[in-house]
Amino acid sequence: MRFDRRAGVFLHLTSLPGPHGIGDLGDGARGFVDWLADAAQSYWQFCPLGPTASVHGDSPYQAYSAFAGNPLLVSLERLVDAGYLDDDDLAPVPDFSPHDVDYDAVREYKTDQLRAAANNFRDDADGAAKAAFDDFRERESDWLDDYALFMALRTRYDGAWIDWPEPVRTRDPEARARHREELSEEVHYREFVQFAFDTQWRDLRRYADEHGIDLVGDLPIYVALDSADVWANPEAFDLTDEGGPAAVAGVPPNPGDDGQRWGNPVYDWDALRETGYEWWIARLDRLFDLVDVTRIDHFKGFDEFWAIPAESDSPADGEWRDAPGVDFFETVAERLGDLPFVVEDLGFVDQSLVDLRERFGFPAMRVPHYADWCREGDMYQPMHYPENSVAYTSTHDTNTLVGYYESLPAQQRDCLHYNIGAEGSEINWSVIEAVWRSDAAVAFTTVQDVLGLDERARFNRPGTATGNWAWRCTRSAFDEDAAARLARLTDEHVRD
Repeated sequence: MRFDRRAGVFLHLTSLPGPHGIGDLGDGARGFVDWLADAAQSYWQFCPLGPTASVHGDSPYQAYSAFAGNPLLVSLERLVDAGYLDDDDLAPVPDFSPHDVDYDAVREYKTDQLRAAANNFRDDADGAAKAAFDDFRERESDWLDDYALFMALRTRYDGAWIDWPEPVRTRDPEARARHREELSEEVHYREFVQFAFDTQWRDLRRYADEHGIDLVGDLPIYVALDSADVWANPEAFDLTDEGGPAAVAGVPPNPGDDGQRWGNPVYDWDALRETGYEWWIARLDRLFDLVDVTRIDHFKGFDEFWAIPAESDSPADGEWRDAPGVDFFETVAERLGDLPFVVEDLGFVDQSLVDLRERFGFPAMRVPHYADWCREGDMYQPMHYPENSVAYTSTHDTNTLVGYYESLPAQQRDCLHYNIGAEGSEINWSVIEAVWRSDAAVAFTTVQDVLGLDERARFNRPGTATGNWAWRCTRSAFDEDAAARLARLTDEHVRD
């Protein structure tokens, strides 16, 4: 898939303004779409949409499902509009911060409202609504049946599936059927929440499309061990006879760091190949149904992956193993058609990765944070970005532009000024303009960078387990003057 010269903004949905402690699929999302249109942007990028877990710090990259939507993103106000809740049901609303997400407090409040809505829907919804619900359940049954039962079982057994009683842990058909009947109300609740998410998401996507905005989703290469995906599809993963991971994912040590042990189970690519990558095809088909373009996180893992023995805590004990690479993407293309992928190729760029990326024409990522500004020809300096790339002023995993600039040594700052023709004031706009001016087919910035916010607005620090994913903006972030300024840059550098 060839990308035209375009521009967009990154903002995860949890960061949107809204009345219930977290961004959601309601008015705040539409307000951001309006602002993007005013700013002449045509892409909105965000993190993965799956249901997050408090045990993983509510990271969107460690979800309970690669298919389901996050219940916390469901708009309660839209449920009121649909008639499944009353305004009185929402009261009292806790005194949530408009600037940060307290996930545990939000989860406690919204779960009560969502359960009430599910009960009201079951008892009072009209025939058309129930027919739409039944259509959704049938259309998405391949993943929804397992996900709804998985979450119901997590509620009953209060913990990860690896610790459940054996008949249900090992998916004995009779045990599953019995639990599905015994937990029918809980299963219905989980199905209803996914129906609400799906309905609200498709409404938002239509609104974005009407305003000329394409949605850019995110594909984490790995899934969490405690997920419906691993429980329901153990044959797709490298597991022991007891069901635990034989090896876990991570990255090896680099000069200056100890590597990272992510803890996700790695794939059994031989078994997946024998099925024609059926689980992956289903996963991508669902994602392509929700978004227009997808960023592949840790693209290196499709070329080769770092596998760490599960019993080891040291990333250095891992080894590189081959992944299917060309065969995988050729199979996906044969089954699904165009591959609307942007690939995250930062960190471990070697010739085999470059060859795989270039074989399919996937745009690479370029981020100025990784530049040596004093080295001539550095690939991360905006003037050297190739056309087939997607350039970011910063990402969800980096510092903000201002925070990055403030941390630079004096010599690097001077070289940065020289390279992009800046003198240091409004450094955020200077770098945005440099990225917009580059040859990269697509340019992205973040709301934090548009606003010129410092390190306190950073969204995530890789390798840390707490204090991430919490930053939110208020309505004042959707500033008319900032939109006009971004629109002028977009027009000046001929980006749609």
